[in-house]
Amino acid sequence: MADNNIKSEQQYIELYEQTSKAICEHSADALNCLRDKAYQDFKRQGLPTRKVERYKYTDMQELFRPDYGLNINRLDIPVNPADVFKCDVPNLSTSLYFVVNDAFYKKELPKAKLPEGVYVGSLNDYAQQHPDFIAKYYGKIAKTEEDAVTALNTMLAQDGLLVYVPKNVNVDRAIQVVNITRSDVPLMVNRRVLIVAEEGSQAKLLFCDHSIDDREFLVTQVIETYVGRNAQLDLYCLEETNYKNTRVSNVYFNLDNDSRLTHNVITLTNGTTRNKVDLAFKGEGAECNLCGCAIEDKHQRVDNNTLIDHQVAHCTSHELYKYVLDDESVGAFAGKVLVRHGAQKTISDEVNQNLCTTKKARMYTQPMLEIYADDVKCSHGSTVGQLNDAAMFYMEQRGISEKEAKLLLEFAFINEAIDCIQLEPLRDRLHYLVEKRFRGELGGCKGCKIC
Repeated sequence: MADNNIKSEQQYIELYEQTSKAICEHSADALNCLRDKAYQDFKRQGLPTRKVERYKYTDMQELFRPDYGLNINRLDIPVNPADVFKCDVPNLSTSLYFVVNDAFYKKELPKAKLPEGVYVGSLNDYAQQHPDFIAKYYGKIAKTEEDAVTALNTMLAQDGLLVYVPKNVNVDRAIQVVNITRSDVPLMVNRRVLIVAEEGSQAKLLFCDHSIDDREFLVTQVIETYVGRNAQLDLYCLEETNYKNTRVSNVYFNLDNDSRLTHNVITLTNGTTRNKVDLAFKGEGAECNLCGCAIEDKHQRVDNNTLIDHQVAHCTSHELYKYVLDDESVGAFAGKVLVRHGAQKTISDEVNQNLCTTKKARMYTQPMLEIYADDVKCSHGSTVGQLNDAAMFYMEQRGISEKEAKLLLEFAFINEAIDCIQLEPLRDRLHYLVEKRFRGELGGCKGCKIC
């Protein structure tokens, strides 16, 4: 463990100073060229404290204080993901890929071919072959000078995932990426993802996070996403890890003219999760749907922080986050919608609804609107409540047990966020998983050693 009297960022500053050469040796120039600036930005900012507005609900100093190992020399991890992960979502046909810790797994790829020009693979490999393409997008919207966690990730990330869909290409089959954390010792993972959906393209992505080993993991993740003119992108992120897992994820979106984005983040099992979403409307006529749900018990924690930036006129944003908190779990939601000067005809609604089923569960909620245009339709609101006593009494009077009545009310409450998912087989599977989660018997797929 690191010395509690020393600020948590100091060990990472010293780490980079001692190992920057080795980090760069195992990564492409297009990634390496941003490291020194990221290091300077991280050193200047330090890890955020609770005094930083967007980090007020999670103690980042505490999360980053333990002395985790890092795989800087890119040692091979002894695991075959295809042997341990068996997804049996009925009727969900996907192109399945794996990321082990922070490295794209190349030894086994889907037999089904993607449309011509589509690339799903190692970010590092593509950066070596097409440095100009990566330089055009990498690190452009994930600005290291504005966020210390993004700076730390940019400083240390050596590989990751690239999803590239060329102009006017429609990827019919959903792309599923399983992120597996695997280690024999406590490990820090710095995962980087770049998604580029060019003009007129369409794609659906499903990212699933799993842990194989009963070890402490700290995962930083930065996802940069570009949705081009008239493009449509669905990005679903499902977390099923364990109570020893800490995940800090920063997701950035740029939406061009008339583009459509659906982003849904679901937390079923975890330890501590901190999700930050920054979305910017860059072109008129674009629309986004941000949804999220978290089911927490014991001492689990989920903190979602979002910023939707309406920079231009005639854009629409919908936002819905729901939490069900049991035992002594803690939830937090802070969502800000910013409507800038000139962003007329903006339509935006933001809703956060939360259910605390015990007196010790805690929820912090802060929906915000900041508007500098006068011809807009914007609303926001949040609720925190407990199970409806009258509804419980009504069901118990009709022979439904207290436990079953509680489950039915929780299930009905969370369903609205699940129903935002456009992939029907995935939506049906999540209904099943959510019910199992509430029953305390979350079961995995047949033959899957992960879940």
